[in-house]
Amino acid sequence: MSTEPETTEEAGPGTPDTPEDPGGEATPGGSRADGTEADRPEEGGSSTGGAEGAGADSAQRSRREGEDAGAVQRPEGDGDGSPQPSGGEGAGTGSAQLSEAEAELAAQRLERERIERRRAEKKGPVESGAKLSGKAADLLAAVRAVESGEKPVTAVFDEPAPAPRRPAPEPARRPQPAPAPAAVTAAAPAPETVESVRRVLAEGGAPEVLAPQVAAALGEGADAVLREDPWQLLRIGGVRPDQADGFARALLGAACGPGDERRTRAITVWLLEQAALAGHTALELPTLTAALGRQGVPDPDAAVQSTLAEGEALAFQDALEETGAAAPQAAEEGEDEQERPVRVLVGLERYALAEESLADGLARLVNSPSKEAEQAWQAAVDTVSGGAAELVRAVAGHGLVLHTGGEAARAEPAALLGAARRVGLRAFAVCHTPDGRHRLAAALSGTDGPGHGAGTAAGPTPDDPTRPAALPGQDPAEHGVCTVAGLLSGAEGPGRDADGALELDLLIVLDAPQLDVECAAMLVESLPDGARLVLSGDPALLWSAGPGRVFADLLAARVCPQLASRLPDPGPIGELVSGIGIGELNQVAAPGKEIVIVPVRDAGEAVHRTVQLVADSVPRAIGVPADQTVVITPGHGGAAGTRALNSALKERLNPGPGRFGGFDPGDRIAYSPAPGRTVPGVVVKADADGLHLSCADAQVVVPRERVEEAVRHGWALTAHQAVGARWPAAVVVLPGDAAQALSRPWVYTAFGRAERHLSVVHGVEQALPKAVAETPAKPRTTRLQTLLRTQVPAN
Repeated sequence: MSTEPETTEEAGPGTPDTPEDPGGEATPGGSRADGTEADRPEEGGSSTGGAEGAGADSAQRSRREGEDAGAVQRPEGDGDGSPQPSGGEGAGTGSAQLSEAEAELAAQRLERERIERRRAEKKGPVESGAKLSGKAADLLAAVRAVESGEKPVTAVFDEPAPAPRRPAPEPARRPQPAPAPAAVTAAAPAPETVESVRRVLAEGGAPEVLAPQVAAALGEGADAVLREDPWQLLRIGGVRPDQADGFARALLGAACGPGDERRTRAITVWLLEQAALAGHTALELPTLTAALGRQGVPDPDAAVQSTLAEGEALAFQDALEETGAAAPQAAEEGEDEQERPVRVLVGLERYALAEESLADGLARLVNSPSKEAEQAWQAAVDTVSGGAAELVRAVAGHGLVLHTGGEAARAEPAALLGAARRVGLRAFAVCHTPDGRHRLAAALSGTDGPGHGAGTAAGPTPDDPTRPAALPGQDPAEHGVCTVAGLLSGAEGPGRDADGALELDLLIVLDAPQLDVECAAMLVESLPDGARLVLSGDPALLWSAGPGRVFADLLAARVCPQLASRLPDPGPIGELVSGIGIGELNQVAAPGKEIVIVPVRDAGEAVHRTVQLVADSVPRAIGVPADQTVVITPGHGGAAGTRALNSALKERLNPGPGRFGGFDPGDRIAYSPAPGRTVPGVVVKADADGLHLSCADAQVVVPRERVEEAVRHGWALTAHQAVGARWPAAVVVLPGDAAQALSRPWVYTAFGRAERHLSVVHGVEQALPKAVAETPAKPRTTRLQTLLRTQVPAN
């Protein structure tokens, strides 16, 4: 099976091997609008070319399923474009109001514009106070010349390195988004532009169906741009360098070659985009040049210099933290700070600015906690006890607090939220999924009131079949609970003040490991001065679908208090998952059939047994119906991926002709309203307006033209799609050829989605315990720790 495993946290950029695209057959370097990890290899992979969506620029994520028409393989329709849905959650296609997804995308654009304006106000380039020489100094000098407006000539590369980086100024407040104007969604390219691009694509042997995407990416005159620089085709998601090379040869003939400057710049940017899909916010210079060499670039150093000179990427020099006896010895010898070892990084401006903005905002929170509400915070401390009281005391005295723990540990931030609201503080908590929001609200229903000060929360247990989302009459907003997307879009949460800051004293973010650098930057920049921020989550889970590892970087930077919950997850499943978190796959007693292992010989048997478990065995033996059971598998493609499993499960559970894009009323689906987000739901009906869905208690209408890219069947999910939610029962499918996709975070995340019952369809033999014991999360290259060290002293 080609598993299309989930993440590329370990993958090095630039290797041509690419897994299948998540929504169809094969898409080179594909990513998807739902931001799932399965579009890129998770463990043991060697490529970032097929990285998951959500981290890359939205224009790079559009996919269409297709055929190879010569030079370029057509990306499939399960793409990771920058969707501009005409029907968001709870909105029809004809609604004059913005949908939640549209408002979220609009807010993201405003945030990026604000970051760019703030960067323009800076007087100097981004530096970290280290001295460079040789090629590294040349690269930094080139980008400085571009940023200062000078013409990038050869003389620039001989300039000495400038002074150390000065501290970043106070970040400007993001203005409050205005009510949705009619034209928030980007206008479609003109038909004549699309037609002219189609002719160029046909001439070069590329699929003509790419014309709308190319026209949208390159703008007016796209046909002329494409003729002049055929490698601009790499800006379209799913197109690989070898395919762009074939297209260029067809258009330019002998006039192009491997060292063509247009080609080397385009491939450099493409590699950085693939790295972002893999979770990196930047790449070390040697890694980037090595990847360029693997793509046939004859002079990688010149390629990087050219890309920097054109302003298509940024270079950074970060001082390395010295450890051991070397640091004291250097201090005794009076070593010049300028001579400290450094690393040179190259990254896309989008993620570099987001990471800087995030570091600035976090430093502001850490350095200026409000003293005005001390009396209220003391009153809040007096209402709770145990671990929750410890958390409340830490938040009372600090602007930023990190809280770690498993599923049971959510009771402590729930108690913090309840205590803060009881004493009159403006407190809100956000979760990444509607399911997480309802689970937190259920926990609060046992704490948010007089007499509930024990620091524990009432809520669903592994023996309680009631789903939190099904609790009658429960409105999470009444408890100050909303989703991250809803908060950023303005559809949920508190209002904003005249400066555009959220009107609150405390923000708690649950499932914090799922925060990517852009989302985290927008949240932090939205907080007013003096507000408290609590990031709570399980560090053993899979990291974010988008670039960055915000929670892990903050834990490593040690710039604020860190509290580890001592609440264990209950039951046999909790015991099993806790052991996996420390690298041990233990045999656990399960007298109530809480855990069942189902051995299989091959992928075909794995699919058969999975359908049998969901449709018959689990409902009969455990009492959990099929619609409350989730199937989790390492990838979308292959004989036992989500596509094969969903097809078999639909045939058994909801057979039908699939007249509307393969869907019928009653189908379970996974809907992607925006890049990086997946919302489970059910198909209600289909008509001329589109596909009508019921998603998280909201009615959604997906226009016909967006169904293929935004909706997939959802009986079977990948672990990244499932993270942030839990089900009464989970069936985890591990076919034999999925062994390379497994890692400790993947197994921990997949097994932990079950509340009452876990079935493991097991065909990987000893690869499972080996992955748990020996395959931790692969590192991501980020700058957040370095940026924080320059602004916040370590605790």
